[in-house]
Amino acid sequence: MRVFYGLGVRIMYALMWCAHFFHPKAKKWILGRKSPLPTLPKDKDVYWFHCASLGEFDQGLPIMNELKEKNPSIFLVVTFFSPSGMDNYHKRDHKADLVLYLPLDTKRKAQNFIEKIHPEKVFFVKYEFWYNHLKAARRSGAKIYGVSSLFRPSHRFFKWYGGFFRKALALFDHFFCQDQRSLDLLKSIGISQASVTGDSRYDRMIAVRDKNEPNPKIEEFIGQEKVLLLGSSWPVEEELFKDAILAIQNEWKIIIAPHDISENHIQSIEKIFTNSSCRYTQEMDINKRILIVDTIGQLTSAYRYATVAYVGGGFTGKLHNILEPGAFGVPVLIGPKHERFPEAELFISRKCAQVITDADSFKSGLAFLNDQKEFISQELTTIFQENAGTATKICASIN
Repeated sequence: MRVFYGLGVRIMYALMWCAHFFHPKAKKWILGRKSPLPTLPKDKDVYWFHCASLGEFDQGLPIMNELKEKNPSIFLVVTFFSPSGMDNYHKRDHKADLVLYLPLDTKRKAQNFIEKIHPEKVFFVKYEFWYNHLKAARRSGAKIYGVSSLFRPSHRFFKWYGGFFRKALALFDHFFCQDQRSLDLLKSIGISQASVTGDSRYDRMIAVRDKNEPNPKIEEFIGQEKVLLLGSSWPVEEELFKDAILAIQNEWKIIIAPHDISENHIQSIEKIFTNSSCRYTQEMDINKRILIVDTIGQLTSAYRYATVAYVGGGFTGKLHNILEPGAFGVPVLIGPKHERFPEAELFISRKCAQVITDADSFKSGLAFLNDQKEFISQELTTIFQENAGTATKICASIN
């Protein structure tokens, strides 16, 4: 099976190489892995965190920062699989000493990478487990941890054909799981070195909330009005809710921060809301009713100004981070495909989120959350208090 795995990794690389001639993201993926690895200091313990993308980086940040605060002498290495992580990690308040792309997961490249960084401890955030890198780290004597790990029955580890992939999980010294289901799934395949510690994104968002960074431009636009914020929205959602948004724009200020901020997509949103919108990066017109955030890095701070938020991805099965508005006490509307996200199930069960399926349920859900805003804000404060401290638990256990 390892032979087929190696073949699959090489085929993936070949496809990305072909795509990089005409796809900007694939080009970054290929060219970013050609950069040579710099020399690391020999007198420091190296802690290596692997994050698939920016979301996993956010999840690992509270743990990275706490480890660094307790032991400033460690050398913190972070690797990404995706260009979205490499392109945007610098917008976070982080303590990483070296950030780079994860080398292709072949046996030779993995061994070379581990020999050069020689990590004392290795952390894989949430999921995405690269067998050859894990194997090389294990052979080097490093301790390996899964943090904020999340597993579902549909994952290949729990299928009849998952024997080889289960070997990757067996290389870990401990899994710090987000929920009980993940722990039970690991135990069902004989992985007992695990415990439930929660989702470190709660700690991350508490830190963002408490930092309380204002956004004067958004403050100027919204004034004292109610605000509906569409965060990380997808085209299917913008099209589906356009009539509902136009119907309420006299009563609400609306902020749209789309998932795709390419010029073509921003122009498509402007066409939907002709004469009603202005762009964040251009001269502000406070008489407009809709603000389109056409740049990355403003969404998290924008949520603090929302009365109600719609978080995108719930119609594609790729729900974005509802903890961002939740941290600010903002009730949430989401699409119907949310089963993969424990935080969504929790918000729904505590009446802090409403599931919508069409324009009518969008309007009714918005009205309900607006009416219950005070109660929901208090409930969200309680939820975050109940789920705080994951990073401290993990760091204490590791140390």
